[in-house]
Amino acid sequence: MNEQSLLITLGFKFGKNGAHSARSMMLAELSTLLAARPLDATRADYQQDVEQFNLLHKSSDNARKLTFRHLVDLYGMSPDIPLFRVFRQLWELSEEAQPLLALQLALVRDPLLRLSWPLILGLQPGEPLAREQVEACLSQEDPTRFSPASLKSFAQNINGSWTQAGFLQGKTRKVRSEPKVNYVNAAFALFLGHCEGLSGQGLFNTPWFALLQQDKAVGYELAYMASLHGVITYKQASGVVEVRFPNWSITE
Repeated sequence: MNEQSLLITLGFKFGKNGAHSARSMMLAELSTLLAARPLDATRADYQQDVEQFNLLHKSSDNARKLTFRHLVDLYGMSPDIPLFRVFRQLWELSEEAQPLLALQLALVRDPLLRLSWPLILGLQPGEPLAREQVEACLSQEDPTRFSPASLKSFAQNINGSWTQAGFLQGKTRKVRSEPKVNYVNAAFALFLGHCEGLSGQGLFNTPWFALLQQDKAVGYELAYMASLHGVITYKQASGVVEVRFPNWSITE
């Protein structure tokens, strides 16, 4: 099995298309579903809640099915997927961490959303973001790939997700803001690097950890807090960093 195949097995997604061609990251819907089920709920449980019990209050059978399909695209929604299994455990630890935690997993699973990542992180707090900037970012590699109408829709969905996660604020005029970050987000970022085969100091030098936008000292402090909460094992001595994940298996 090659590296990409292994990552796909863990829950990563590659390619060019993603759920943001139709929806934002649907934080409200995700929160409602996870609050209604225990940690070991199956994909069939979540599907039943959406399609049969209409827990998300959709207006038609088709809307229910599409909603669940997009949630699966974004998050996996199954404990059989290692990344969702870890995500689901972390979700219960901190309500404050949930918006960014949802974005972290959505970025892992949506190539379309990932295209906007450098643009958003390149903005300074308080700097405005026009929808057209996101459209230009999406069409940079292939200017003829999307129609103008599609670009507008995709950009609105993507801006919606960054707003839900706390990186943007404002309804019509988007402005860069700073999300709430805590030890839960740090633990997941470190675990994503671990899934990619990194260890030690290398776990703090990944794009996943850079998303948190914390300097190295704060990053170490967040890892230490995660260790104190029993989420990970973190040790640092004489410049040597060790991070372990005894509670999470990528082969289970």
